Amino acid sequence: MTKRCSWVKMTNPLYIAYHDEEWGQPLHDDRALFELLCMETYQAGLSWETVLNKRQAFREAFHGYHIQAVAEMIDAELEALLENPAIIRNKAKIFATRANAQAFLRLQEEYGSFDAYLWSFVEGKTIVNDVPDYRQAPAKTPLSEKLAKDLKKRGFKFTGPVAVLSFL
Repeated sequence: MTKRCSWVKMTNPLYIAYHDEEWGQPLHDDRALFELLCMETYQAGLSWETVLNKRQAFREAFHGYHIQAVAEMIDAELEALLENPAIIRNKAKIFATRANAQAFLRLQEEYGSFDAYLWSFVEGKTIVNDVPDYRQAPAKTPLSEKLAKDLKKRGFKFTGPVAVLSFL
């Protein structure tokens, strides 16, 4: 039987699959990293379960998280998403998705990939936060604060130290 963290909602198959197949796994694909970063931005003020439940609809709304396509979305496309009941209809978060795609592309140009940018903060080493009780886990760390500050400087939105720690 798979050992699961105590925070997993055992009644939600999407939550279980996320924990078992994605959470805590090193990720190097820029498109997948962009999707996960966007998911963390959508979570601000909401539960992770809410975001997971709307994940497929977000994928459809944002062109499968193909970064260039998201970066090129026009205001009218983003405004139309405010009428989509299948996603979180927060205007600031929807428009932040495009802004983050644009910032993401600039980082890819500078570093060769967003993956290379991220891993440069940890010298290519996976972070292991072994906290027996998730309720005692820190909300942010010096690393998440450093990365959040750099992301903000580069034009990213909704990427504060708490969201960044969850992303890491």
